[in-house]
Amino acid sequence: MIAAFLSRFLNALKRSFRLLFAWVAWPFMAAHGWYGGRSLMIKAPLGVFLLGLVALYGYFIWQTQVWTGFDPNFVDRYHLAERQRSAGQELPAAVPAASPSPATTGSATTTPVAAPRQCQTSAIVDVAADLTDMNVNENAWISSMLLYRAGFFGVDWDNTPFLDNKASFQRGVNQAVRRTSAELVDSLGRVRGTSGINGDLQDARGNLQFDEFSWYFGLNPFGFKTPTPSYYRSAIKSLRKFNTDLAACNAIFDIRADNLVQFVDRIANDLGSTSAILRERSENHNGGWFDTRADDRFWFAYGQLYGYYGVLAAARADFDQVVRERNLAPLWADTLSQFQSALRIQPAIISNGREDGWIMPTHLATMGFYILRTRSNLVEIRAVLDR
Repeated sequence: MIAAFLSRFLNALKRSFRLLFAWVAWPFMAAHGWYGGRSLMIKAPLGVFLLGLVALYGYFIWQTQVWTGFDPNFVDRYHLAERQRSAGQELPAAVPAASPSPATTGSATTTPVAAPRQCQTSAIVDVAADLTDMNVNENAWISSMLLYRAGFFGVDWDNTPFLDNKASFQRGVNQAVRRTSAELVDSLGRVRGTSGINGDLQDARGNLQFDEFSWYFGLNPFGFKTPTPSYYRSAIKSLRKFNTDLAACNAIFDIRADNLVQFVDRIANDLGSTSAILRERSENHNGGWFDTRADDRFWFAYGQLYGYYGVLAAARADFDQVVRERNLAPLWADTLSQFQSALRIQPAIISNGREDGWIMPTHLATMGFYILRTRSNLVEIRAVLDR
């Protein structure tokens, strides 16, 4: 009796698979039959179009799945602990070179040649430029790619569980860089009240604020456009130009404690907004593995933490004098370790289960927990700086 039941069950399963295959394959078989009956004048251009579409989708899928330059420990390559001065401070003069000078006695003497002044560059600016470079040069900027904008049969990729993780991560990183560029213009790159805004930083901020979804052509407004990556590449050039001027002591980086207070406060507020987004999704959409928006929420938050981890590690070096004077080194180190802990969470599939569930995990709540821990540390740093 059991054997007969299993036999009937397997036969039913086979029939179901055959029907499913027939349902999926029917459009392709019908298209193949139609295509086979056409003339060469129709077959040739249509075949070229289909091959181009396949190649375009292959490139798109490759770009969304391969993350070049992604490294949660990327801060280590900057060797920030080896810096000897805070950003903008003049570096110790090098030993002057000697140049020959003719002497009246016929013997050669030397006169010292003064070495040009050199100042410490900004690690914050370096990190902001490198993060943007990773987004648009080492990788394709996914959000403005044609097939990403077209969606999955008209459905926004963010509303599907497919091919949107890298785009969300890139936008999270860009959010951190945008916030940083605004602070560089408003306070860090000038002496507030007594100096003008730095032109290079202003250009960088303007370009980084550009729409993240622009392709070469758009409908609103209708017409040709400059794509998003071009603006971000211009921002990279402006940021590097600022650091070149700063190295030559021709630019300003103001390392006052109140500037650091404001910078830390803005980052904490930005992370607080992301925490609220994660909380809303986690509490009101407990779809577990079937929540199609959980992955883009998670990877946006991850990208934001990735970016701010680099920026805050750089800020520790740029404001080294303030950190040492306020005895903030242990608290700052603990804050960076919280970021590192959050960046170790890299699930293959994002699940938005209930917090008391026992089958499906709750990755959004976990990420929200780490964001609140880092934000709490930043609030404590701000409190110490305010004393």
